[in-house]
Amino acid sequence: MDYGAGAFLLVIAVLSMVGNVLVLVTAFKRFNHMKPPELLSVNLAFTDLGAAVTMYPLAIASAWNHGWLGGEASCIYYGLMGFFFGVASISTLTIMAVVRFIVSLSLQSPKEKISKRNMQVLVLCSWLYALLWALFPVLGWGKYGPEPFGTACSIAWGEITQSSVFIFSMFSMNLVIPATVIIVCYFGLALKLHIAYKSLNNSNQIPNVIRMQRKLVTIAVLISVGFIGSWTPYAIVSLWSIFHSSESIPPEVSILPCFFAKTSTVYNPLIYYLFSKNFKREVKELRWLCGRSNVPDATMQGNVTDNHIYAMCNRVRVKTASGDQSERKKTEMETKLNLTECQ
Repeated sequence: MDYGAGAFLLVIAVLSMVGNVLVLVTAFKRFNHMKPPELLSVNLAFTDLGAAVTMYPLAIASAWNHGWLGGEASCIYYGLMGFFFGVASISTLTIMAVVRFIVSLSLQSPKEKISKRNMQVLVLCSWLYALLWALFPVLGWGKYGPEPFGTACSIAWGEITQSSVFIFSMFSMNLVIPATVIIVCYFGLALKLHIAYKSLNNSNQIPNVIRMQRKLVTIAVLISVGFIGSWTPYAIVSLWSIFHSSESIPPEVSILPCFFAKTSTVYNPLIYYLFSKNFKREVKELRWLCGRSNVPDATMQGNVTDNHIYAMCNRVRVKTASGDQSERKKTEMETKLNLTECQ
């Protein structure tokens, strides 16, 4: 079983590293043209890649060694990295949802955009928040320890039964509240798009900008569902082990939620590739890595119905129609939606 677990983690590690490196490379190629909110999705790729690089090699080696490699220091390191990058990811997803929701409610002029400096501050806050929570167990509030199956480390749930404040605070601040905020924000966005769709006179002709925003919301929701869904079984098992003996869950069972949680680092690049034509095209352009350097750069090609890989914002150039009141109304609606998504 240990060899199979190691092989599974190896596949997850390779997919995560390759996928998130591709996201970062394509982001670097168009860095000067990135809009401020897109920094959040780039930050999400950093958190996933960081988890894969700092944790998975040690977990794979421990699985093939049939036991944890190293001593207490390496166990604390592994648990700290997992907690750190996990909280950074959920924080980034929460900020991303709030930013999209707030911007969608604003009908300010295009000059009053969310600045890159504000995005950088939000990104920095997500890392500092994650670092704070990751250091709590090191400083004595909580504790890092080995998992029941013995080839990974995390919060020592079974040894902190007396620290109910830490348990309640951690789950509420890093899972329940962020998940609630994400659900509320994207529900509001979906409702906004539904109202915009219903306000059109001719529902058979959906404006391109509404189609685009519907795709962007779909991508953002799938990313959030992928992360929260992959970590929820692990959270449930962890809570169970707090109030019951860890021996009540066989190691063969307890290892499954842990592996499922690790798959969260793979979903984002896969979702980008399946739903974003830009990202798929830019990945194909990276064939120069295999010796093909003469590939035309299509990064800056305009496409009204396509979306950037970062699922945050896109500009749509709208041509004003004349002489038709319903067409002017549709154009006005497109312009408003476009301004709100690109601030």
